[in-house]
Amino acid sequence: LFAEAGVQTNVNKRNQVLKIGHGGTLDSAAAGVLVVGIGKGTKMLRTMLSGSKKYTAIGLLGKATDTLDATGKITEEKPYDQITKRDLENVLQKFTGDIMQVPPLYSALKKDGERLSTLMKRGEAVEAKPARPVRVYSLSLQQFQPPLFTLDVECGGGFYVRSLVSDIGKELSTCATMQELTRTKQGPFTLEEHVLYEDKWTIDEIARSLEHCTSLLPGEPSHKKLKTEHPGETAVSCE
Repeated sequence: LFAEAGVQTNVNKRNQVLKIGHGGTLDSAAAGVLVVGIGKGTKMLRTMLSGSKKYTAIGLLGKATDTLDATGKITEEKPYDQITKRDLENVLQKFTGDIMQVPPLYSALKKDGERLSTLMKRGEAVEAKPARPVRVYSLSLQQFQPPLFTLDVECGGGFYVRSLVSDIGKELSTCATMQELTRTKQGPFTLEEHVLYEDKWTIDEIARSLEHCTSLLPGEPSHKKLKTEHPGETAVSCE
């Protein structure tokens, strides 16, 4: 960003740091909206993204993996031919509203300062975190072509769609794993209106994107030039 903006920097000076933070981790295999704060914008992330998130998820019946998604190793296989569209729709009602959910072992949650996913990849024994309250505002079945099914989910913070898909499989007396996940909304930002694709990551395109998002900012945004931050400050990341 400094180079794109034409800002002269000295790589030997540690105090020339531009803070950049994101507004909530996405699974490594997921796609969609990831809100990024730059400079003072990092301090606005938690407030701006306090609303709900929306996802489109594709689940696969009959198989379970250790990561609860397509990146993991298959741990179980069960028949699913008996499951109908109505069965699946009826089950979804049990996962709407305020529910309890056990986070996956492969996650960004931490134990003794390290991510659970990092500990799992090292082969260390990791106990599952206890179930915690989460909120699902809406949950609907968009498509059912066995063994695949597509869900639209609107949820609050701390919710794992991978766990939802796995729990749905168990409720149907089979198993299921998530094949694809796309975040379509985070707070006021949506995939259709605000996303900036990777091939447009230039200072000009970022500036145009910021102009488009101005109406979402609380109060008048600052138009000051980029400036360095104190080396002790760190980027803010919120779920």
